[in-house]
Amino acid sequence: MLYGQNRDEIRRAYCTAWDKHQQGLPLEALEQQLVAVIGLHPEYHALLADHAAALTHDFTPEMGRTNPFLHMGMHLAIRDQIATDRPAGITEAFGALMARVQDAHEAEHRIMECLGEALWQSQRSGQAPDEARYLECLRQLAGA
Repeated sequence: MLYGQNRDEIRRAYCTAWDKHQQGLPLEALEQQLVAVIGLHPEYHALLADHAAALTHDFTPEMGRTNPFLHMGMHLAIRDQIATDRPAGITEAFGALMARVQDAHEAEHRIMECLGEALWQSQRSGQAPDEARYLECLRQLAGA
């Protein structure tokens, strides 16, 4: 888990990485990954610049807004899954999806739908995510 499991620590890590990037300071490897994802989401830059707001703001489903930290965290999780091919077959499924959409960021957003569903089902059932179902969702996205 990114910097532990404390919400404030995780959010602070995003803010700090973005601050360091903005100041041209050297970044650690994980900070480079954070900055790469943050860079793709200019709609979150103002929030990350306001540390107090970033640390205290709640993003509930009732608000109708995506939680930016969850969104960016899912990007990181998907990238890690693809890099490690865990679950086995995701790298191939991502390649097939990329052949179809030709944009890694868009492909990750589409994968997020499958990942979100897998996590929701897991929480609902109290069991580990169903990797086979997750991969099947990804294959359907790719048209395979």
